[in-house]
Amino acid sequence: MKYIEKLASIRQQMAENRIDAYIIPSSDPHISEYLPKRFKCIEWASGFTGSAGTLVITQEFAGLWTDSRYFVQANEQLADSGYELVKLQVQGASEYAIWLSKKLTSGEVVAFDGNLASVAVAKSVQDVLIPLGIVVDGHVDLLSKVWENRPALPEEKAYLLDEHTTGQSTASKIETIKSQLAEQRVDSHFISSLDDLAWVLNIRGNDVNCNPVVLGFLLIKPNQNTLFISPGKLTDEDIHRLTESDIHVEPYENAIHAIKQLEAKRILLDPKRTCFAFYDAVPEQVEIVQALNPSTTLKAVKNKVELAHTRNAMLKDGVALTKFFKWLEENVSHGNLNEISIAKYLEELRSASEGFVNISFDTIAGYLEHGALPHYKATEESNSTLSSTGLLLVDSGGQYMDGTTDITRVVSLGNITAAEKEDYTIVLKGLIEGSLAIFPKGTCGYQIDAITRRPIWSTFRNYGHGTGHGVGFFLNVHEGPHVFNASPIDITIEEGMITSIEPGLYREGQYGIRIENLVHSKSIGNTAFGEFMDFETLTVCYISTDLIEKSLLDDVHKKWLNQYNAWVYEQLAPLLSDSESIWLKLKTASI
Repeated sequence: MKYIEKLASIRQQMAENRIDAYIIPSSDPHISEYLPKRFKCIEWASGFTGSAGTLVITQEFAGLWTDSRYFVQANEQLADSGYELVKLQVQGASEYAIWLSKKLTSGEVVAFDGNLASVAVAKSVQDVLIPLGIVVDGHVDLLSKVWENRPALPEEKAYLLDEHTTGQSTASKIETIKSQLAEQRVDSHFISSLDDLAWVLNIRGNDVNCNPVVLGFLLIKPNQNTLFISPGKLTDEDIHRLTESDIHVEPYENAIHAIKQLEAKRILLDPKRTCFAFYDAVPEQVEIVQALNPSTTLKAVKNKVELAHTRNAMLKDGVALTKFFKWLEENVSHGNLNEISIAKYLEELRSASEGFVNISFDTIAGYLEHGALPHYKATEESNSTLSSTGLLLVDSGGQYMDGTTDITRVVSLGNITAAEKEDYTIVLKGLIEGSLAIFPKGTCGYQIDAITRRPIWSTFRNYGHGTGHGVGFFLNVHEGPHVFNASPIDITIEEGMITSIEPGLYREGQYGIRIENLVHSKSIGNTAFGEFMDFETLTVCYISTDLIEKSLLDDVHKKWLNQYNAWVYEQLAPLLSDSESIWLKLKTASI
């Protein structure tokens, strides 16, 4: 069925159900960023494959609201679909609600499936439309009626990690969470988000591509903790281990019934990580406390065991990347490499490492103008053949049993222009200044974002995405609650957090540049002026120096780069062959 035909089917359902506007968010019952195939509703309906967006359908108009990361991609993928791109002014904002308020009149009906919308999204729609007399129904699933051969829920097995890997037992984590709940005078807590559930229970799975998570819900009560998970996903031994940690196991589909029958005084739900259907199912006599999941903050602060494992994963990643870039340099002139083939080869190199599980996201291998698309993924139609000219951007990562990696490098394939060198050097200065930041405890991500952008802003340049995101421990490559972007989010940087620093510059239709390392925030001491922190760089991969315009770097930048590349060589040389070590020695020579 073509996308235009799918749109017609949805509109027919809308007419039969007397719905004037239908909203389809990019989400699932766990409010995930990356979705199981069953919940890739926007891709099924419109063809858009980006990880962020919202479809809004009326009988006269159908649009995709998404942010600047996806403008070019959306324009290409929405062609002949019946949908138009609507450019968000603020990333993540529910601007479509304002649009609907101008298009609809009192008494008309807006609907969405509450299993696909977070409480926060649902409330943002209600707050705009209900005061205008527009009816909002959050319990309407139109897609199941028109989606033929819709994929079933994934059936892959889940598994438990031991304390030697995680550094903390499940029982200890739940005890800590219950202690925090008691401080808020809350007796129950419902966890929908898959990475939170994975962290609390030390459980991993294969239900979402690139994210080692398993579909499930966790209900924490004073006298019983219940994991809702599909039967057959766990072995009898794993169920026994969970029981020993005071975790009762029930079928996945029982979760909604448990919430409807909940006996509690107060329950904590995270409005950004709980779907509206579960929120609305809470009995009226139970007070809902809307707050961040305690596990989200606890998970973000890595313990010593997790950090030690992560450093080891970085070494394995660095070896694979060194082999990759050497191979690329030696073979690009043959004319038989393309964006898809090099991404596959990089995955093969990573997969040779002990403990490799999967890539941590779809590799972004953007050659020339494709590098200017921050979330580009090559398709058979877009796949570019590489030649010995221009810039290649490679943003990739791995999931290992001992950590998650995410790294971006840009390399020259030949014939680089002065303008490309200037842009590359300016981006590199941003990375270095962010990495060198010393800041007082209590600093927030938007302040690091500004520090990183300063050398870029000073040249009247900028980039449209955030500077950095949190990264999980053998978990999601995008992890909250902290983030380095311009939004004034009042979440402080804590010791033990792992975050990316990834400034960039994008020249649409020409090339893109982004350089990314992962860093660990740590305390460096106390003075009369308080406690101060800085970053330890975790990523172990050389940064290209043949793209640098040296006159644009100050001594402090040159010193950092030389020390970093020398450290990379020192760390990786013992793990490489003689020829690889010699090659890396040349790449890491001082400038």
